[in-house]
This record gives sequence, structure tokens and C-alpha cells, in this order.
Amino acid sequence: MNSLLFRLGLRWLVCSLGLWIAAGLLGSGIDYQQKASVIVVAGLVLAIVNLIIRPLVVLMALPAILLSLGLFMLVVNGLMVLLVSKLYTPLHITNLWAAIFAGVVIGLVNYLVSTIVERKET
Repeated sequence: MNSLLFRLGLRWLVCSLGLWIAAGLLGSGIDYQQKASVIVVAGLVLAIVNLIIRPLVVLMALPAILLSLGLFMLVVNGLMVLLVSKLYTPLHITNLWAAIFAGVVIGLVNYLVSTIVERKET
């Protein structure tokens, strides 16, 4: 059950769900034209960006992350969401603060889903 395809699909689901919740909470901060397909595709793009680009950004930002005791990870997560909005234009994030908030929401959803999946595996 821990296959790479399952984990990528789970991340896709988590990213999509987190974006949808963040868009609902922020209102005008995240515009997805009220289309579920935009959220689903943006979730896939975010999952791929988190898989490929995020580790490199974390490695380059490691001094800032260590100096801020990990709080700079909020900015890194926000930058990944902002990058997705630039790569996939139907998703529009108004500013960095909205992207950081979306990153926090996605992180919380990821934590909850991971906890549920781990409990079912044991």
C-alpha cells in the first residue's frame, strides 16, 4: 500500500483538498473560477512541485530555516503555492500572504490525512 503511485495520489488528493479549503477560507485571496477541475489540476501541479522543486528550495534555504527555528518553512510552502499559481494560470493567488496561508492549510490537511492513513495501516 506504500507504493510510489499511492503516495503520489494521496499527495495529489491532499494538495487539492487543502487548496479547496484555503480558497473557501480566504475568499478573494485565491481565485479558481469556481471550477473543481482547476483545483484538481492545481493539486496535481502542486504535488509535482513539492516532489521535485521543494527539496531543492529547502536545501538552499536551510540557513534561514535553522536561524528561524523552522518558521521559514511557512515562507517556503507559500512560495511553492505561489509558483503553482504562476505555472498554472487558471489558479490565481493574489499575494504572498494568501499563498503562505494556503501553505499552512495544506500542511494541516496533510498532517490530518497522514495521521489517519498511519492509523489504518497499523
